Amino acid sequence: MTARIGVVTFPGSLDDGDAARAARIAGADVVRLWHGDPDLHQVDAVVLPGGFSYGDYLRCGAIARFAPVMESLIAAAREGMPVLGICNGFQILCEAHLLPGALTRNKHLHFRNRDQWLRVEAVKTAWTNTFQPEQDVLIPVKNGEGRYVADRYVLDQLEAEGRVVARYQRGNPNGSERDIAAITNEAGNVVGIMPHPEHAVEALTGPSLDGLGFFTSVLKHLAGVPA
Repeated sequence: MTARIGVVTFPGSLDDGDAARAARIAGADVVRLWHGDPDLHQVDAVVLPGGFSYGDYLRCGAIARFAPVMESLIAAAREGMPVLGICNGFQILCEAHLLPGALTRNKHLHFRNRDQWLRVEAVKTAWTNTFQPEQDVLIPVKNGEGRYVADRYVLDQLEAEGRVVARYQRGNPNGSERDIAAITNEAGNVVGIMPHPEHAVEALTGPSLDGLGFFTSVLKHLAGVPA
């Protein structure tokens, strides 16, 4: 049976279509989820896409965190459902306390849009198990508030527990602490990533096909194949 991956659309989402296409290319059945509907429609995993949910008012992700769909998603994530938050989705996961820390304004105060090298460090999560340890990947980054910050205790804990999923290489585009580009929760089912793997799944439009691994990884995880 083909895995069902839900992609949430909030007011202001702009990469939901790209995330849905990436999941289809990976081989999943895609279910479009609406922010105002708490029903997850029996999906096996969920992607929170990039964009500007609710116009980024208050703080990025601060309003989306209280959307009706999030109540169901938070409960499902705590029960083990794989959830991937991309860019704005990463911000929402932090606001929902499914991931620690916060995403703040880029240190240089400029929007950054470029192809970015990352080094994948945690390869046992639901979303990264098809990568090799220390594998370098090239995927686009585009954000104005992508600087990952947390207190020293949290940062040290993430390091000690192997929960830094990816770090920026060949330059840090936003000033994130310790070059952190992606993190995971303790269980490894929830991952937040600031760059956009869904924009690196086709040779015609992406700088590489490296982003596809995030979506094939979750299908492997759902199929029960060991990492």
